[in-house]
Amino acid sequence: MGSARFSRCRTMEALVAIFCVLGMISLCCATRMESGSRQKLEVQKHLRRLNKPAVKTIESPDGDLIDCVHMSHQPAFDHPFLKDHKIQMRPSYHPEGLFDENKVAEKASEKPNPINQLWHVNGKCPDGTIPIRRTKHEDVLRASSVKRYGRKKHRSTPIPPRSAEPDLINQSGHQHAIAYVEGDKYYGAKATMNVWEPSIQQPNEFSLSQLWILGGSFGEDLNSIEAGWQVSPDLYGDNNTRLFTYWTSDAYQATGCYNLLCSGFIQINSDIAMGASISPVSAYRNSQYDISILVWKDPKEGHWWMQFGNGFVMGYWPSFLFSYLADSASMIEWGGEVVNSEPNGQHTSTQMGSGHFPDEGFGKASYFRNIQVVDGSNNLKPPKGIGTFTEQPDCYDVQTGSNGDWGHFFYYGGPGRNPNCQ
Repeated sequence: MGSARFSRCRTMEALVAIFCVLGMISLCCATRMESGSRQKLEVQKHLRRLNKPAVKTIESPDGDLIDCVHMSHQPAFDHPFLKDHKIQMRPSYHPEGLFDENKVAEKASEKPNPINQLWHVNGKCPDGTIPIRRTKHEDVLRASSVKRYGRKKHRSTPIPPRSAEPDLINQSGHQHAIAYVEGDKYYGAKATMNVWEPSIQQPNEFSLSQLWILGGSFGEDLNSIEAGWQVSPDLYGDNNTRLFTYWTSDAYQATGCYNLLCSGFIQINSDIAMGASISPVSAYRNSQYDISILVWKDPKEGHWWMQFGNGFVMGYWPSFLFSYLADSASMIEWGGEVVNSEPNGQHTSTQMGSGHFPDEGFGKASYFRNIQVVDGSNNLKPPKGIGTFTEQPDCYDVQTGSNGDWGHFFYYGGPGRNPNCQ
């Protein structure tokens, strides 16, 4: 009799335990479902904020959707400070010497080939609109969070000045091969760079070539305006080479973003889409294709303007976005950057530039040519006192030079992992 009661008690205990476990599983599932629903709503809300109503949509051969959005409806105007902003349709001034420099470039021995964006083959945006690459659900889901979508990882800083502590140099696995100037007041920079499609080892890595306009310290208050080309599977979902811009006023913490993925940059151009694929790209021992980028501060209005190529004035970053750059830049950088996310001290095989070292020269290595700065009198001038920097020259390197056709130039890049770079 006693043993039967004991057996029943054990059975009841076991059943209670099973129900408890089932209850916990059910609660976990419900919490997970609730969390999933919350994330889905958050993503949808973010997409509605980013993807403005389109006048026309163009499907690019690479699968991108380019929305032609009325200029006054672009994401920039989500910023409270831009609520009553009157769009400036052209800069008050171009830098002096810009058009002379273009004539010199046309006479250069290696003339650049024409370059376009892939979506152009299927149409163009009407006047009064700007092309915006549509953000898709899966684009946002690849980010670490909805809030971080379209932003660089915190502390993804460019290289510090020569006086910086060595332990600041290689943060977050970012590696560089750059030329730079510092020690003066700079009001802009220009360069022509050839365009490649470097291979990326892992989706969370990227490879880019760009110019940096920098102000402030390399601490929490860094101001940066950046423009160039990049391959970033995490951001775009593919390995295409794309035109991009970036800005931050607090060292990549809470302000700024790529392209038009937040309020800030005001685009006025209807021909070029930020974040869209560039086509064609350079090939090893074959045709070379390059792009020119100029970023300068309008002496009258104080905004930072960007020009792509010889004629596409893209738009501007309003001066109020910045603290230090509201006045001038204290450092300019040109060159390449990759992310090395390999663990245990190993090195990624993600390529920088063409994936070949600088000493291979034209047609094989990647280059920046006609690098210039804008001075306080709004003149384009050759930079003085150019320095170079790379963390691991056996992985990625940089070599400078100058001549009559290319002005100040440098070759840069490399393959990443190789017998000398493990």
